[in-house]
Amino acid sequence: MSRVKRSLLRALPGRFLDLVRLYPPHAIENESDYDDTLEVLEALLRLRRPTQGQAHYLETLTQLVEAYDALHYTDDLKGLSPVEALGTLLASHQMTASDLGRLLGSRSLGSKLLRGERDLSQAHIRKLSKHFAVDPSLFFGR
Repeated sequence: MSRVKRSLLRALPGRFLDLVRLYPPHAIENESDYDDTLEVLEALLRLRRPTQGQAHYLETLTQLVEAYDALHYTDDLKGLSPVEALGTLLASHQMTASDLGRLLGSRSLGSKLLRGERDLSQAHIRKLSKHFAVDPSLFFGR
């Protein structure tokens, strides 16, 4: 990681302003910025009990990543099945099936969705489209 030393990510500050000093939020302009921001996001997602400042900072970085994704990756998803599109989004956000399950409220749900054992509900589609900043129609069957 070019901007943030990995050792600093192991002991993230609890206050929003301290996190901003560590890695100032900024518009993501290229893949290097994108990768760096994702690395900080991953460190925040690994926290068991984030502070209010950490949660706010996580939301800030998530919105920056979503804006970049909306501009650069939406066309790549057209023509894919809902499961393929979801898998592509997870990979681009460096998320696992467990991460997906946690996002949707049940850890085991992520792998079931990706294997096609469960269908996405309307609530899942709303959550996913908001989280990944994509059109909900991406997750409807073709």
